[in-house]
Amino acid sequence: MQQIDEARLEAEPQYRYEYLADFIGFGPDDVAAIQAFAPHIGPRIAELVDTTYDKLMSYDATARHFVPRQDGYDGELPQSLSDLSANHPQIQFRKDHLNRYFMQLIGRSYDAKMVQYLDMVGKIHTPRAGSKEIDVPQVQMNALLGVLGDMLVEAVARAPLAPEAALKTQRAFTKLLWIQNDFIQRHYV
Repeated sequence: MQQIDEARLEAEPQYRYEYLADFIGFGPDDVAAIQAFAPHIGPRIAELVDTTYDKLMSYDATARHFVPRQDGYDGELPQSLSDLSANHPQIQFRKDHLNRYFMQLIGRSYDAKMVQYLDMVGKIHTPRAGSKEIDVPQVQMNALLGVLGDMLVEAVARAPLAPEAALKTQRAFTKLLWIQNDFIQRHYV
């Protein structure tokens, strides 16, 4: 039986990641499957981002989080929900972030810097980092990850992969999103 230092799980993101990856079974073969899928999903990232933001903008509970100034954005602010559209500069700024997120998932080494990145993705949606006005409720983050997971599964299913490779890639993305989910949820405690 492995001995796990539960205090370290809460204090050290790298230790937490290693535990989760080991427990879930996310390893080098999963990373390789995700990275091998890059040629199939890379050209579709803009479409996935647009689809995600169409969904986010279709509910007031998610769209309202794009009215306050986003960390790093210094352009014109929307005055209200009615001022928001897919073409608003602040929405474009956020779309660029999601585009980079997808690129990180498929193209980055899964090393200590990636663990820090996954942790920051969770933290920036709370007042603990970025804009103090940004406090996305946990339910909205869960909804977002659910949409992203579904889109990735569909993208893999539609890709010209052998059934075994498709299953391996879907499982790899699923494991990764569960790890990402944990790195989001830890900032809501």
